[in-house]
Amino acid sequence: MTVPPALSVRGLRLWPPLVFAPMAGLTHTALRSLVAELGGVGLLTTEMLSARTLPTERAEQSPLLARGPGDGPLSYQLLASSPAEIPPACQVLHRCGAAAIDLNLGCPAPAIRARGGGSRLMERPAAARALVAAARRCTDLPLSAKIRLGERLDEEALRSFCEMLEGEGVDLLTVHARLRGEPYGRRPRWDWIGKVKGWVSIPVLGNGGIFSLADARRCLDQSGCDGLMLGRGAVVRPWLFRDVAAGLWGVGGDRPLPPRGALFERFCGLMEERLAPERRLGRLKAFTHYFAQTFPFGHGLATAVQTSGTMAEARDRAAAFFAAHEPDGGSP
Repeated sequence: MTVPPALSVRGLRLWPPLVFAPMAGLTHTALRSLVAELGGVGLLTTEMLSARTLPTERAEQSPLLARGPGDGPLSYQLLASSPAEIPPACQVLHRCGAAAIDLNLGCPAPAIRARGGGSRLMERPAAARALVAAARRCTDLPLSAKIRLGERLDEEALRSFCEMLEGEGVDLLTVHARLRGEPYGRRPRWDWIGKVKGWVSIPVLGNGGIFSLADARRCLDQSGCDGLMLGRGAVVRPWLFRDVAAGLWGVGGDRPLPPRGALFERFCGLMEERLAPERRLGRLKAFTHYFAQTFPFGHGLATAVQTSGTMAEARDRAAAFFAAHEPDGGSP
């Protein structure tokens, strides 16, 4: 396997070349900080931000804009459907201290597509071109874009779209290796990331279906991409970045991992530090849905948290679960 070098994008150094994916309800400041503390991540990303409503968000109150010490470098992902939305949104991101700006061109959610955003833009190349051009005019920050493979496998259309993105000033391209309508359970087409890599000269990140060090190796082997973006796999195992960085490039991994119960409690503490009380329980439930998968009987943890009415109740129930299933306090 060829080892990707450190990525440098407009002066922003990404090492290891591993990026935390934007995920609604998940990649808020608490989880980003937990992942950063465990090590191995080169760039963090916010949840998807609506360019239309962003200028009305108050950074000191919004869970989407909240961040804390160690929560960086941080890329902010914008969802836009009109070039007019871009300049005011970029002004907000500059004030927030964004390290980079990412354009969402791949979200398959029907509600997003109905508004002309996300993966709908891959079917409207002229509209996508206008958005990218507007963003490039508004910022000197590294500008990235996240896409899927399209509506159907069509090399000519995908190549034209990716070359257009590079030509309009995108500095880094992330490819989720599934078609728009394919579910997450479908095996990703990592070889198609390799096709994109051969068409453009900018760095390409591979994304989709990476839940382990072995998955990371296979994706890099099959695609030859410059780095990886990890999403749901890093919610199931927040130490996944650490495992991949240590296993592939010998970066970090020398300190023992805390027990999973301690990681869960740390996550709860970070939410209490960073998020308003009414924002915590829902996000804890979203996190636990994935994190519980690390236990053979994790459905018990997920159910205990999902049926809790308060943060205190959820933490007490989780503590009881960990005491029963992790009695020796060992590392995961």
